[in-house]
Amino acid sequence: MAPGRVHFRPIEPYNCGASGSHPVMNAMGMSATLDRAATQRAVQRADEQVLVRQAQAGNRPAFEELVRRYDRDVLRLALNLVRGTEDARDLYQEIFLRVYRNLSRFRFECSFYTWIYRVATNVCLDHLRRKNTRREEQAPQAPDGESAALDFFDQQVEQRAAANPERHFLGQELGKHIDAALDGLSPRERMVFELKHYEGLRLRVIGDMLGTSEETVKNSLFRATRKLRASLDGMR
Repeated sequence: MAPGRVHFRPIEPYNCGASGSHPVMNAMGMSATLDRAATQRAVQRADEQVLVRQAQAGNRPAFEELVRRYDRDVLRLALNLVRGTEDARDLYQEIFLRVYRNLSRFRFECSFYTWIYRVATNVCLDHLRRKNTRREEQAPQAPDGESAALDFFDQQVEQRAAANPERHFLGQELGKHIDAALDGLSPRERMVFELKHYEGLRLRVIGDMLGTSEETVKNSLFRATRKLRASLDGMR
């Protein structure tokens, strides 16, 4: 519901100078904007809580709406971590399957955003740990017969490669070095690095998602950065 118009009593004329603005009115306008933003966030949280409760009660459309709100964030996290569309697709499905199975355990002790990211990071950490134990390189296989239908997992922008093949080659080489350096991190170090530098999350939020302290996250990030710097120094 839109807030009603606020009426102020007349005030004495004020010499605004060149700016043409009144400092008191500016401050009041800024305060009103902040209040509206806070109100909007509160409404969104309340709306999401309603959806979660409906989904917990077995309402399928409510769960599908929750998936729609977070599917791109979850997919982006998976793609950044595994760098492969097939693995990312599998992780994406596993994450939302686990969310569906454990939704009844969500007790509203944190935001649903934090909880779903906690599920996603746990699934991705399990995958990274399994990958570290296997250390098997899987070569991409071209589909036999008819071409596989492209979707947004597979689409790649290649226009710049034809325009500047040398730069494209150097970019590919750099990407390979970075991927190799990231593979040298422990699963938790890589997760922290990805959440901080690719997702842009604050250390405190990452700690909440991983179920640890902000100081522990800071130490993991420091170790990850130091390892990456050492791995990439040889490219200079």
